[in-house]
Amino acid sequence: MKPHLLKVSRDQSGSFSARRETRANVNNKWHYHPEIELVYFKKGYGTQYIGDSISTFMPGDVALVGSNLPHFWHFDITTNNHHEADVSVIHFKEFFWGEPFLQLPETNTIKCALEKSNRGIYIAGENDNTIGALIEKIVEADGFRKINLLMEVLHIIGESAKAKLMASIGFRNNFPEEVSNNMDAVYNYTIQNFRNNITLKEIADVANMSPNYFCRYFKLKNSKTFSYFISEIRVGHACKLLIENKLTIKEISFESGFNNFTSFHNHFKIITGKTPLTYQKMFLR
Repeated sequence: MKPHLLKVSRDQSGSFSARRETRANVNNKWHYHPEIELVYFKKGYGTQYIGDSISTFMPGDVALVGSNLPHFWHFDITTNNHHEADVSVIHFKEFFWGEPFLQLPETNTIKCALEKSNRGIYIAGENDNTIGALIEKIVEADGFRKINLLMEVLHIIGESAKAKLMASIGFRNNFPEEVSNNMDAVYNYTIQNFRNNITLKEIADVANMSPNYFCRYFKLKNSKTFSYFISEIRVGHACKLLIENKLTIKEISFESGFNNFTSFHNHFKIITGKTPLTYQKMFLR
């Protein structure tokens, strides 16, 4: 999938942009930009795509996405209780405070956080919203306080034992022009229809390719098969439903697009390393 280059606007009175967004799926496109992105989800559930990683996000979570690392967040707005979104978003250039700043021994943890952000950093909020509260203050702050708060957040992320790297170490964010725009259609079609049985011919037609060529092309460009890709999306959706705990695990398997429970159980364990029940107990204990 070829990501779109997104031009990030900023307030000319400041050195970086900080805003609060209450509409879900505003930038609902696979995109990248030279600015580093810091996001706090106060409200909203869905699936996050960072590099070649697909996982679930939920209220309280924080993500730090490095320069030119493709990403987007797809909010689930099918559940009546979770239509609302409340997200704080910060965009900043790595050296907006001057390159020598990151060479100081006192800023080593900040430098570490920014280096790790090249693969994307994700911190599950769980019961601790310390980072999120500081990010919200950045949005409201002015002048030096704004920069000082950003430094504090990056320092905490750099030291956090809960920080999880997202994209695989082999992921390369290079986007050759010959990558077909048809892959964008494939990506979006799959996200909208993953609950259905998408046949190889059906998705190959979306890409305007023969089935055999599509299989080779998709794996070449994405380092994974299309069947694994759609399983990742289905498992990501299942994770959200398991956390909500409103359906039985068997109901969740069918709601997520798996045609039988055994297939769901096997794919879930392969992708997450846990059984569905073990995953659910982690959030309900």
